Amino acid sequence: MPTILSQDELKRYARHLVLPEVGEEGQRKLKQSSVLIVGAGGLGSPVALYLAASGVGRIGLVDLDKVDAGNLQRQILYSTEEVGKPKLHSAAGRLRGLNPTVEIQTLECRLTSSNALGVLKQFDVVVDATDNFPSRYLISDAGVLLEKPDVYGSIFRFEGQASVFAGKNGPCYRCLYPEPPPPGLIPACDEAGVLGVVPGVIGAIQANEAIKLIVGIGDPLIGRLLMFDALSMRFNEIAFKKNPECPACGDHPTVSSLIDYDTFCGVQSEGPARTEESIPQISVRDLKKKFDSGEGLFILDVREPYEYRLANLSGHLIPLMELPKRMNELDSSREIIVHCHHGIRSAFAVSFLRKAGFQKAVNLVGGIDQWSKQIDPAVPRY
Repeated sequence: MPTILSQDELKRYARHLVLPEVGEEGQRKLKQSSVLIVGAGGLGSPVALYLAASGVGRIGLVDLDKVDAGNLQRQILYSTEEVGKPKLHSAAGRLRGLNPTVEIQTLECRLTSSNALGVLKQFDVVVDATDNFPSRYLISDAGVLLEKPDVYGSIFRFEGQASVFAGKNGPCYRCLYPEPPPPGLIPACDEAGVLGVVPGVIGAIQANEAIKLIVGIGDPLIGRLLMFDALSMRFNEIAFKKNPECPACGDHPTVSSLIDYDTFCGVQSEGPARTEESIPQISVRDLKKKFDSGEGLFILDVREPYEYRLANLSGHLIPLMELPKRMNELDSSREIIVHCHHGIRSAFAVSFLRKAGFQKAVNLVGGIDQWSKQIDPAVPRY
């Protein structure tokens, strides 16, 4: 028996119903559908809002974070009053307030190889709103194994991209990116920054693609990577095909179960990402011991000036991009403890310095953020 739309729903979705491509049948499909959104941040916020507003029957949200003040520049699901609260609690309330006819299912966990198949199989479509490579490969592989479409989006600074990976029929994320980039090559948004509206643009595109898949209209972004540049205000597109040799969706797949994606992508649970060589490093606790002993220390801060103004360890500031032309400010005979926000930029700085002859340069694991968390909460986090 077809799903019946109530009088309130007929009024709520009137602008959908007058579209011949959607109509009452398409709206019923939306009501009967379920979408899993992995990540309730910059991308997940507009995706969730638009899918709830459109009348998707059940929306699942996966996230483990709490609302941070630094989220509010782009994560439009949340308000200032909700800082410090679990994201999913706030998100569920906002979405239910927007559309009380939609069922909101929250999963306050990290999607992993051990739980992904069990979670994804409960939904018709999965939207990848994550911000890291291990999760993208995990979601894509799980989508292939379960034959679920994966609506992908990613953002970086002023740019974004979106596509749709079509399960075992491909192409999948591995067809587009067969190998993950070297660890640390692409900094996260908290290191590189992101224009707040960019995830809004890409998230809206992801919501659009999910709706098209559910209703069965239009031309989905399958085999197409849509790229957006906010500075030039241009969209470009590249076509890509299913790779017959793809280990996930190819003619002779070898991915029959989910793997350890952190290891696959070379990600460490803490500290700076691995580079081609071993980076000498020091923990924040060991640095604290050096401070307490009165040892003369030279702290090199490779962040940007605005970050230094937000929080600092009274170190010598040389932004990473200026380091090659300002090495004359450093003494190669001294131990140089290099730090940034989370330890990624500083790891590259240490690698560069040691190659240039500064053999006593070491990287502060976790950067100033770990110093604030573990040593001195008076140092502001951002």
